Amino acid sequence: MLIVGNNAPDFKLSDANGNQHSLRDARGNWVLIYFYPKNNTPGCTKEACALRDQFPKFKKLGITVFGVSVDSAASHAKFTEKYELPFTLLADTEKEMVTAYGVWGKKKFLGREYMGTSRWSFLIDPEGKIAKIYDAVKPATHAEEVLADLNELMSSYGK
Repeated sequence: MLIVGNNAPDFKLSDANGNQHSLRDARGNWVLIYFYPKNNTPGCTKEACALRDQFPKFKKLGITVFGVSVDSAASHAKFTEKYELPFTLLADTEKEMVTAYGVWGKKKFLGREYMGTSRWSFLIDPEGKIAKIYDAVKPATHAEEVLADLNELMSSYGK
């Protein structure tokens, strides 16, 4: 189980266009990694659109935003285009990253148990350490919550 202060697990995943991304490549910048269950579902769409709407503020602060699900790159491409998402969605089809971050596991819905991705987010500082973990994400207000925390955390890090 990851905790604040741990080194964030590195990853190497493809985006919707087949470009590879890693945490190592973002070193020196703050990074928001948000995990979500599935493209084009109500909660996931609400969260992605809230991040999209607040993205100019993330960009102004120099924050890299990665959305991660186990959906395919093709599914990410359609989701990105449909909702005009300005940040990168990563396809974790092999479930390596969701496992490394501890967000893959048993879930329950309507009395049915299944394996899936929990809606968690991680703020990573410029040195690659976990600065904040969000384990009770509210899709509609998550972007605003992260921005408020970033302003506070960045001032304490001096960047």
